Amino acid sequence: MKKRVLSYLTVILSVFSLQSCVSNYVVSQPTNYKTDAKLASITPNKLSEAKKEISPAKQIDIALANIEKANKSAEIQKTILFEKKMDDMLAEAESYLGTPYRYGGTTRSGIDCSAFVLSVFGATMGMHLPRVAAAQAQEGERVAREDMRKGDLVFFSNGGRISHVGIVHDVDENGSVKFIHASTSRGVMISPLTDSYWGPKFRFAKRIVNDDIIDYSSLAQN
Repeated sequence: MKKRVLSYLTVILSVFSLQSCVSNYVVSQPTNYKTDAKLASITPNKLSEAKKEISPAKQIDIALANIEKANKSAEIQKTILFEKKMDDMLAEAESYLGTPYRYGGTTRSGIDCSAFVLSVFGATMGMHLPRVAAAQAQEGERVAREDMRKGDLVFFSNGGRISHVGIVHDVDENGSVKFIHASTSRGVMISPLTDSYWGPKFRFAKRIVNDDIIDYSSLAQN
């Protein structure tokens, strides 16, 4: 009898234990996680386009475009620096305006045409030009009249050897040229190339200052 009672108790306890476990699992509810993130679908076409965006050919195109942009910027900076150098040179030349002419003179008290040119180029460009106009005419590169620009040299003669030189001061939009020079009659002055006296005596123009003369090293530091 006692054994049977013990068996019943064992069964009853086992049933209560199972119910307890079940109730524990039932109480525990599943957790639902929410998110506002939107996941974009990746299609084969989109993947292909993405690969094209970073392809070696695309990278080369971008690199070449950047190089071209940098080159254009460098050319613009060179042009600006060149123009500044020319303006500085002409400012130096203009500082001589009114200086009297003196044959063989080399100072602001009195100066001749070739000394005027070599003084201006020496002070602003650090160039050492020959002393006389005929020798200066052997320097540089000849340029056509329609291609002249400020800073070029213009040479004149009475039919024989070169006897006079001046510096192109400006060229207007119509191509009219003015030059600054030391004239025998009025000293350092600015004259048009079409002047009734100088026009017929004009022979040619020479370009002494070019890209090889200008120091562009300062651009690399900027």
